[in-house]
Amino acid sequence: MTAPRFLDAGEAALVVQFGETVDPAIHDRVLALDAALTVDPPAGMRETVPTYRSLMVHYDPLALDRATLIDLVRELDRKSRRVAATSDLWTIPCCYEGDYGEDVGAIAEQTGLTPERVVALHSGAEYRVYMYGFAPGFCYLGGLPKELAISRRAQPRPPHPPNTVLVGGGLTLVSTFSMPTGWWLVGRTPERMVSLARDPAFLVRVGDALRFEPISSSEFTALEARAEVGEIVARKSARA
Repeated sequence: MTAPRFLDAGEAALVVQFGETVDPAIHDRVLALDAALTVDPPAGMRETVPTYRSLMVHYDPLALDRATLIDLVRELDRKSRRVAATSDLWTIPCCYEGDYGEDVGAIAEQTGLTPERVVALHSGAEYRVYMYGFAPGFCYLGGLPKELAISRRAQPRPPHPPNTVLVGGGLTLVSTFSMPTGWWLVGRTPERMVSLARDPAFLVRVGDALRFEPISSSEFTALEARAEVGEIVARKSARA
C-alpha cells in the first residue's frame, strides 16, 4: 500500500492524496480517513472534503500546525484500513425514453451498440458515489460499464433540465441544475438529489451505492408529481 502524498491548498487546507485513478480501493482509504477524522476531530480542524482519490482537510493553522496534522493523518491511515460506517444502496428511477434520454441515440452511434443495449448497460450497473462536486448536489458516480466509456462532447450543449442523468469521460452523474454541459444526456430522474427542504439536503452520501431503474414517460410524470411535493421517490436499502 502506497504512502499518501501531502499537498498544500493555500495556507489552511491540506490535500491527502492516495492515488491517481478512480478506484474503489483508493476511495476506501479516503473514506476511512474521513470517518476517523470525523469521529475524533483534532482541535483546529474545520472540515473535510472527500474526492475520488484524496481527502482535503481544512484547518485553522493558528490552532493546528501542518506537521502535527500530517503525523495524525499518517497514523490514522495506518490504523483505518476499512470504512467503518455502513453504506446504503439507492435505486433511482430514470426515464431513458424520448427527450428524457436525448443522447441515447448518439451514444449508441459512438459505441456501436443499439439504443436498447445502451439503456440496459447503464441501468444494469451498480455505481459508487465517489464525491459531490461542481455544484450543490452534483453526484459523481464510478462504475460505468466500459462499453459506455465515451469522451465528453467536443462542444458544450445548451442547458439541460434539472435532474438529468449524464455520461462522459468514463463516469456518470446526476445533475441538479439547468446549465450548459459537455456531458451526454442519457436519461432523467424525477428524484431530487438535493433539496433544501430536507435534512440532510443531499439525498445520498459519499460511499453509498446507486443503481438506475428504467421507468416509462408516464411513470416519470406520476413520480415527478410526488417528488414536487417533497416525497422521496427513490428506494433505499441498508448494506454493510
